[in-house]
Amino acid sequence: MLDSATTQVIAPVAPPPRSRRRARGARALISGLLALLLAGTALVAIETLVRPLPAPTVTRTLAASTIIPGKVPAVPWPESGQAALSVEGVGSLGRSGGSKPVPIASVTKVMTAYVILTEHPLDRGEQGPKLTVSAEQAAAYPAEQARGESLVPVVTGAVFTERQALQAVLLPSANNMARILAAWDAGSIEAFVAKMNDTAAALGMTNTHYTDPSGYDPGTVSTAVDQVILARKAMKLPAFAEIVAQKKATLPVAGTVRNYNSLVGRDGVVGIKTGSTDEAGGCLVFAAVVKVGGRKMTIVGAVLGQPGANTPVQLDRVFRATRPLLRAAAAAIAVHRVVRAGDQVATVRGPLRTGTTISAAQDLTVVGWPGMPVRLDVDIPAVPAQLPAGAEHGRISAVAGNGARVVTPLRTGVRLDPPSTWDRIRQYL
Repeated sequence: MLDSATTQVIAPVAPPPRSRRRARGARALISGLLALLLAGTALVAIETLVRPLPAPTVTRTLAASTIIPGKVPAVPWPESGQAALSVEGVGSLGRSGGSKPVPIASVTKVMTAYVILTEHPLDRGEQGPKLTVSAEQAAAYPAEQARGESLVPVVTGAVFTERQALQAVLLPSANNMARILAAWDAGSIEAFVAKMNDTAAALGMTNTHYTDPSGYDPGTVSTAVDQVILARKAMKLPAFAEIVAQKKATLPVAGTVRNYNSLVGRDGVVGIKTGSTDEAGGCLVFAAVVKVGGRKMTIVGAVLGQPGANTPVQLDRVFRATRPLLRAAAAAIAVHRVVRAGDQVATVRGPLRTGTTISAAQDLTVVGWPGMPVRLDVDIPAVPAQLPAGAEHGRISAVAGNGARVVTPLRTGVRLDPPSTWDRIRQYL
């Protein structure tokens, strides 16, 4: 029996010693995992270095179009009749008076001359083939004169060169010579008129119909817009442009004849044709050359249906209506800067946040007037991985209205380099 005063002491039992084998296994496992992780990272890095870099991408930052700023020009259109105004190589300044076909009087002779010169072309100064006035054509002169037609005197057997015949048609506006030329070309007036209408259709003159080669017949009708279409084409023929710019000419039988278009030589006017009858009123198709920023620009227009009791009054009124149009057009046309040198056109983004900009190398200017739309086209070739700063790369072009395309080069901003090897590896660390 134990003594109640005696305390029993139990010694603590130490845990069994840890197995050295298990510790070594844990360390090996951790080392293995680290090795696998490092190996995987190395493989990814190696694969990244081997894999080709993506090509740089280009993002356009410039708008596809713009509007020439400023106040849209106010055109002083005539109070009556029709009018249309265009600037060659730029576009239309507008029209007035609607699009109903109306008689055009001797403006018809522009088509007559155009058909003759396309069938029988003449160089500048060239006289061309000869035509002889027949007895029947000469005999018609008294009756034509009695009707009050615009004529040149002719006699049986009179010989005209093609140029002289065209001068008679386009300067003193000879109806009889228009008929003589028509028969000379096509064999008959009817066959020639068919050619006139076929030509009008081919040119897109959808509101025009010819019934005679002179315009004396009021059944010959057109519009100001259609006559501007024809005038632009006719003025591209060297002989036509040369003849309508003359103030006078010397012809067989008639001697010296003068141009009815008294505006020639004033306000830059270089042609082209007047017309006047009771049905048509005063009519004029005109062309004028003005200088804009050192360049020569041609204004082409038509004014039809100006009132008056007779030819002198009708022509005076059509000239009065035309001169303000010419001056307004000349004042409206100017050179406008639509893109400045240094304006950013696009950004370039390469891999790993590399990049540069692409900007206009020079000012880009167009000829036009305020309110005119301008299309901006950008052509940037594929961007290589490396580009020096200020390198020419691509181009930008502008087209105002229906005008010619103007172009300027593009240049890079800061130097574009591919990412270094370390930058490529570092993204995985």
